[in-house]
Amino acid sequence: MKRTFLTSIGLSVVMLSQVFATTPRNSSEEGNEAAPNSTTYWQQHVDYKMEVEMNVKNFQYTGTQELKYTNNSPDTLQTVFYHLFFNAFQPGSEMDVRSRTIADPDKRVGDRISKLSPSEIGYLKVNSLKQDGTAIQYNEEGTILEVRLNKPILPGQTVNFDMEFAGQVPQQIRRSGRNNAEGVALSMTQWYPKMAEYDFEGWHPDPYIGREFQGVWGDFDVKLTIDKDYVVGGTGYLQNPEEIGHGYLPAGKEPKKMKGKTLTWHFVAPKVHDFAWGADPDFIHDTLETPSGTTLHFFYKDNDEIKENWKNLQPKTAEMLAFYNQYIGKYPYKQYSVIQGGDGGMEYAMCTLITGERKFGSLVGVTAHEFAHSWFQHLLATNESKHEWMDEGFTSFISDLCMNKIMDENKPNPFEGAYKNYIYLANSGKEQPQTTHADRYIYNQAYGISAYSKGEVFLAQLGYVIGQDKLLETIQRYYQDFKFKHPTPNDFKRTAEKVSGMQLDWYLTDWTKTTNTIDYGFKNVTEEDGTIKVEMERIGLMPMPIDVMVFYNDGSMKYFYAPLRMMHGEKGNPFEVERTVLPDWPWAFPTYDFSFEGKLSDIQAIVIDPSELMADVDRSNNTFQPE
Repeated sequence: MKRTFLTSIGLSVVMLSQVFATTPRNSSEEGNEAAPNSTTYWQQHVDYKMEVEMNVKNFQYTGTQELKYTNNSPDTLQTVFYHLFFNAFQPGSEMDVRSRTIADPDKRVGDRISKLSPSEIGYLKVNSLKQDGTAIQYNEEGTILEVRLNKPILPGQTVNFDMEFAGQVPQQIRRSGRNNAEGVALSMTQWYPKMAEYDFEGWHPDPYIGREFQGVWGDFDVKLTIDKDYVVGGTGYLQNPEEIGHGYLPAGKEPKKMKGKTLTWHFVAPKVHDFAWGADPDFIHDTLETPSGTTLHFFYKDNDEIKENWKNLQPKTAEMLAFYNQYIGKYPYKQYSVIQGGDGGMEYAMCTLITGERKFGSLVGVTAHEFAHSWFQHLLATNESKHEWMDEGFTSFISDLCMNKIMDENKPNPFEGAYKNYIYLANSGKEQPQTTHADRYIYNQAYGISAYSKGEVFLAQLGYVIGQDKLLETIQRYYQDFKFKHPTPNDFKRTAEKVSGMQLDWYLTDWTKTTNTIDYGFKNVTEEDGTIKVEMERIGLMPMPIDVMVFYNDGSMKYFYAPLRMMHGEKGNPFEVERTVLPDWPWAFPTYDFSFEGKLSDIQAIVIDPSELMADVDRSNNTFQPE
């Protein structure tokens, strides 16, 4: 019966749709304060110049890398670290052992790494390394290269590292690899020696065990030599389309005739923190110009069973771009590529690799999610090994809203599935705090729900706390203040506080650093002398402000709002119902009561959180109905 009440009015969820259906104000035009830490914030910088030759017969490649590394920190560096991701795809690696020992392994990995032959494994070897022209010592430890510097790198100093490296592309298992299940030859992600990040917390030389990534902001100049039949798409702008062709030239224009069996593709990518590419001799390459000036590229197999879906995907991707530009902030690059490859879907700088043999709805859905990562990770570059819920959860939030619009899903609550997943996890006994490192969850399922669903609920529920209009403004201002940086959870919280005027440390602390749950209910409802007294109780440890709606038999409603004292503020009225603002509820008080005039015989129901945007882990006591 409760569902009838919710369906009849829609309440906050309808308000959210209305807010996201209007043209938002640009937070950068409203005289906002400077970004937090604007005078003390720093981040390292890299300039990569690489030349790589790929042998498509044995999938081995060699390369040179010139890296200019600028130490913008206040610290003197004695050591640097590189990631060598492909070394994870070897029997006995940490990824292999973890997959074979975790209770619920990723089915895509399982024990497959342990069974790879020498010709099927992945590897990435550094053959030589110099600092400013002088050879330096280094030690390979699995997927990490530890480098002892000849001379320390002083604050503000730029040094040059020159490297020769060799690699072998592994059989496609997880994200990277060759010859995936859909027949794509090369999914080249995490393929080059990549400088680890050093920030205010120190170095982050995390071994690759199958989870998330982090990179140093910089510029890439990459020359890739490969068999001339292969079509390549990925990060960066192609500098020599007249030599390449393969869909990079205007219609009707032919490329130069190049001698030899290979072509050298020259890509430049400014202001990114990763470089990825995919290649196949049977790729179809389509392009679509968008009103915003961004060119969309699509690379997919010449397969009659998927062509129609991939053609239809293209205008939908343009709609995604317009949606994200409007509700987060303008995409700053002139190009984005959707590439068939990989083993599911994974975001990279200026591109994504996704599996393409899907039903149309699934193809649009995975593209919407991965494209949204261009904002939440590849422009707002959180450390996703430590704060994976910020990129995965925020991406899930905005992509669910996007899908609800561009696919005409018209769901009253686009986040309903995320709430269900989170509440399942919270009641399962398997939950760990969101501050858990992405690699160190006991269960893969717990990681997935915590990162994606609980991270999504963090945003959706924040709209319940501060108001949907303030949530939208917070997202836009967060983007304006922190794009091309490495924001932390506290940075987002502080943005929300500035926008809303509320204190929100309690929200960030309880939701992300503990497994405290939200559980409110009715303890007692009585009537005496024409006055109805409502007594509520806080059962869970996490505090929240409380919405209460009274539904009358004649179809009218009354709305009562009890702000949380520690917020030191209140949200605007989200409903088209007159509101009574009650005294603040101090969290330490386990019960709270209020009264209003009326008769219980006139009431159909009284409901706590009628919008269901509060993640109450037990809603069975959220509705009172008179006998």
